[in-house]
Amino acid sequence: MSTLKTVQANGIHMRYAEAGSGPLVLFCHGWPESWYSWRHQLEAVSAAGFRCVAPDMRGYGGTEAPEPIESYSLHHLVGDMAELVKALSDKNGGETKAVIVGHDWGAPVAWHAALWRPDLFSAVCGMSVPYTPPGYVDILTALAKLGITDFYLQYFQKPGVAEAELQRDIKGALRRLYFTASGDLDDDKKGFGRLPNGTLLGNTADPPALPKWLSEADLDYYTREFARAGFRGGLNWYRNLRRNWELGAPWRGQPIRVPSLFIAGAKDGVLRFPAAQAQLDAFPKTLPGLRGSHILPGAGHWIQQERPDEVNRLLIDFLKGL
Repeated sequence: MSTLKTVQANGIHMRYAEAGSGPLVLFCHGWPESWYSWRHQLEAVSAAGFRCVAPDMRGYGGTEAPEPIESYSLHHLVGDMAELVKALSDKNGGETKAVIVGHDWGAPVAWHAALWRPDLFSAVCGMSVPYTPPGYVDILTALAKLGITDFYLQYFQKPGVAEAELQRDIKGALRRLYFTASGDLDDDKKGFGRLPNGTLLGNTADPPALPKWLSEADLDYYTREFARAGFRGGLNWYRNLRRNWELGAPWRGQPIRVPSLFIAGAKDGVLRFPAAQAQLDAFPKTLPGLRGSHILPGAGHWIQQERPDEVNRLLIDFLKGL
């Protein structure tokens, strides 16, 4: 059973869910999600002998959402996780290091935490988003060079636009996003990577019934969280893509050397990005400490919720093998 707590870390108040005792494992969620995305992992991994902590990330849920867009760079987000580990150690004693796990946007946070602070983050697991070292072209410039103007990352850049669309019907928007990115969608023409209709939700599917991995109570919890906190904080992460690229310059081409694990669903739209296969193929060089790369058949983007038993087994085996 996880407990919700709050702490001051990196200049903001953070809410987090905690379960268990033992070596510290930190779970970083993505967009548009919550600590709640890790509910299955908190239960299983804590039962396996680990202290599990899943924060609402900066801008989400019960964690503070600073106003300036530039307050959502990867330096801030990794700083939050580093300072959270310190705050947890100061508060309760014990661990001064952590294994960090991230999904979706939480994966780049986890990858960069392991890249920048291997002294603090002794191992890393990324889900959905493969690790790629900081490069020489930022993604927005790369899209423009390809002549692409309707990618969702571009749609998110102008403050207020995506917020207004999502806020009109929060529960309906989340239901569509969760279903459309999941392995339950069978229509290859639906999605929200490219936006042919000019809106995020225009080409999504509304399920006749919720998929088995997402209950009505689950959807209601997410809906309440976004009704209270809004979408601006999470979307501001995307508005730092170019800034992140600039700040990452000192680490261009650098591998992550701590033990690592990658898990994704075979039907995850992220793996259909043009660069994804090359990123996976480069793992022997970019992740020399890789202990496993697992692509689960039939699963979509929300891997730890869609396939909790498989993910928990892979994660616990990784943690116990460290």
